[in-house]
Amino acid sequence: MAALALALPVVLTLVLALALTGVPAPAARAFAYEAPLANPKLEARADAIFASLRCLVCQNESIAESDADLAADLRRIVRERVAKGDTDDQVRQYLVARYGEWILLKPRFEPRTLLLWLGPLFLLVAAGGGIAVYFRHLAPAGASATAPLSAEEERRLRALLDDESAG
Repeated sequence: MAALALALPVVLTLVLALALTGVPAPAARAFAYEAPLANPKLEARADAIFASLRCLVCQNESIAESDADLAADLRRIVRERVAKGDTDDQVRQYLVARYGEWILLKPRFEPRTLLLWLGPLFLLVAAGGGIAVYFRHLAPAGASATAPLSAEEERRLRALLDDESAG
């Protein structure tokens, strides 16, 4: 028991030292080795496709950036399809058919995605219109010009001013 009590501070010190030096634990490594395509031009095409596809696990990362197992599988599929001679659009269409439009980081501009693409513009126009209506009702036309005083109002104003100057 005494040996365990002496060894515990040493073990804790080693663990802390490893943590502070940044040595990754075996499970914390980023990508497992993925064999690139033999043809550099095809690998460059595959890399461009990787950057345009969403990791379905990480959601706002491309499969090029993600270290998720699914992203690695998708990179492998893309490389296989490119090696078979598919065009970039055919590879994307293949993956969209299996995973849906969500896999594309940049959705296509088509009728069913019109709201997605034009929604921000509509919101901006609506907000501008709302602001214009607000300010138009805030100060109605002609409100800055004051109506002339009636004879009774002028008499009361003179009386007040005379009382003030006399007092």
